[in-house]
Amino acid sequence: MTPADGPQTTSVRDTYDRIAEHFSKTREYPWPEVEDFLDGRSGDVGLDVGCGNGRHTELLAQRCDLAVGLDVSRGILREASARAAERGYSYALGQADAARLPVRSDAVDLAVYVATLPHVPTRERRVASLDELARALDPAGRALVSAWSTAHDRFAETEGFDTTVEWTLPGGETVDRFYHIYDPDEFRADVADSGLALVEFELSSGNCYAVVRSA
Repeated sequence: MTPADGPQTTSVRDTYDRIAEHFSKTREYPWPEVEDFLDGRSGDVGLDVGCGNGRHTELLAQRCDLAVGLDVSRGILREASARAAERGYSYALGQADAARLPVRSDAVDLAVYVATLPHVPTRERRVASLDELARALDPAGRALVSAWSTAHDRFAETEGFDTTVEWTLPGGETVDRFYHIYDPDEFRADVADSGLALVEFELSSGNCYAVVRSA
């Protein structure tokens, strides 16, 4: 499975292909907010959109009969595959754009879409990715969506904005990563403008978190 190519998708993919190995080594543990969301939940199919090295896909694999991790970066997926083999986890992996998920409609019981939405370069495609998540979710399914926000103490801005954040590789080379930093009202508005319905919302550690269902 490969994503539909465009200059924006290609840029994000190339960035993470370039930093994949080092990035994976710095992402050892799942986020507590993801663990809290998944606590007590289970299902037939679990989906991790923007799965990175698979640290959250592992949690879905423990709770679902089938877990699937999708990411735009082939390099990142190689890291996830190696980590799964090393730790004895079994889940499916595929390369995909978040705005075009290769998943059947109404198929997913449990999903996480964390630390990925801010890397989608335009609002149109960000909302399209939320629409895709809504399409994939079973009517009774639930998903956790997160976005870095202006509530973080590193940002002085109060409204959403685009920026780049440097990733420093061993040896000192830096690679720019695109981010859209959401303000909380904007994040809720994008969820409302998509095919998702907001179930719960909170701010934690400078991130917006939304538990959502298909509207």
